[in-house]
Amino acid sequence: MALETILGIKGPDFVMLASETMQAKSLIFMKDDQSKIHRLSDFSMIATVGDGGDTLQFTDFISKNLHLYKIANGYHLSPRATAHFTRKNLADYIRTNTRYQVAMLLAGYDAVEGPDLHYIDSYGAAQSINHAGHGWGSIFCGSILQRFWDQKLTQDQAVSILKKCVAEIQKRLIINQRNWDVFVVDGSGMRQLESINPASLNYDVLSLNW
Repeated sequence: MALETILGIKGPDFVMLASETMQAKSLIFMKDDQSKIHRLSDFSMIATVGDGGDTLQFTDFISKNLHLYKIANGYHLSPRATAHFTRKNLADYIRTNTRYQVAMLLAGYDAVEGPDLHYIDSYGAAQSINHAGHGWGSIFCGSILQRFWDQKLTQDQAVSILKKCVAEIQKRLIINQRNWDVFVVDGSGMRQLESINPASLNYDVLSLNW
């Protein structure tokens, strides 16, 4: 399981991704400004964890191929088609000498299909899901996401749930994951929201009590 953590949550008309910005090698802390969320198109994005080189190379490979598809056909793939394309390429690479050690959350919005969040593991298995996470920190977030997620979730409520997850990770995980990037994609496209860090957390408000 990766030292990094990424989280995703889907609402009725949006998908939100959050990732901590730590880059580490084994037990060595390298830097604290490494974004793990990447733009694939105007209405899709991907968050990755795994080997640093693999995540960058594989994400770049997928992004360039999606852009080539847009040039050749005049339109972007839908989030669901993008997830299947990504999953198939990752599964194919497992059977070669170029095996990518990458796990992903792929988020997107389509005017016809609506919002979509896909969980893709390092073996190429994919599943459309309402909320998910990868990495050590996600161990503490499954129950929080399950308890507070709702079909009529607003973006403000989604940010509040992510803050609850971050607060729990910072309280219980020995790894210091202090700064988090947050992105959302909806009918207006992909954009970055205010980062989550210790200064933005009000631990009294973030109580997990019912």
